[in-house]
Amino acid sequence: MPHQSILDFSMSGRGTRNITAAVAQVVADSGVQTGLAHIFVQHTSCSLTVTENADPDVRRDLETILARLAPDGDPAYRHDLEGPDDMSAHARSILTSTGLTVPVGNGRLLLGTWQGIFLWEHRTGPQQRHVVITVMGE
Repeated sequence: MPHQSILDFSMSGRGTRNITAAVAQVVADSGVQTGLAHIFVQHTSCSLTVTENADPDVRRDLETILARLAPDGDPAYRHDLEGPDDMSAHARSILTSTGLTVPVGNGRLLLGTWQGIFLWEHRTGPQQRHVVITVMGE
């Protein structure tokens, strides 16, 4: 039987937040021993990623890369209703991902030693974000 939870996160602005422990708790609560956890963020200007969980410089460098690929306030953007970070946040979201699937084994997430699940906020101001975790298996 699938198990589903929605978690709410307050983000202070652009940057990453490690949500691995919160997702792992949903997996533990599900009772699933072997299966999949699907994590999905219900927004178009933030994303999810599995990346390095030990050295925060990795996440800072990833932010630098996205700033080059989707800069704020580019005069070529037409969609800027909510400010100079509006369209760039949408672009950053599609360049990364709004959904992830992680295997579950022995009742826990089967992430690698240095992997963590991060909610990546692309807007510069505070945001409230909702993340849906669906755990399937036996």
